[in-house]
Amino acid sequence: MTYHSTEPVPRPKTGGADVKTFVTAVLLTFGVGLLGMVGWAVLSSGFGGFLGLVGGVFAIVWWRSIHGKKVFPAVIPTKSVVVLAVVNAVLALILLLLAG
Repeated sequence: MTYHSTEPVPRPKTGGADVKTFVTAVLLTFGVGLLGMVGWAVLSSGFGGFLGLVGGVFAIVWWRSIHGKKVFPAVIPTKSVVVLAVVNAVLALILLLLAG
């Protein structure tokens, strides 16, 4: 005979790790795109966009080296997500100023 409990199984508290991972993925993708557009705006050519995308790839490699050889570690520090959001905001501001 098997015993089946009717009590819910407690879930471990992760501190919003899934939400932080999703936000980090969105911000990294958006940031690389912004770097490409800023490069295009600065040099006014596709080559500038290419250089911006290459810079974005190097930024992701740097991000990976900071977080223990993983782009999306199990626990992403909140400070890292906030810094990434600030960098994206600064890039967006630069792009808006260059476009205006």
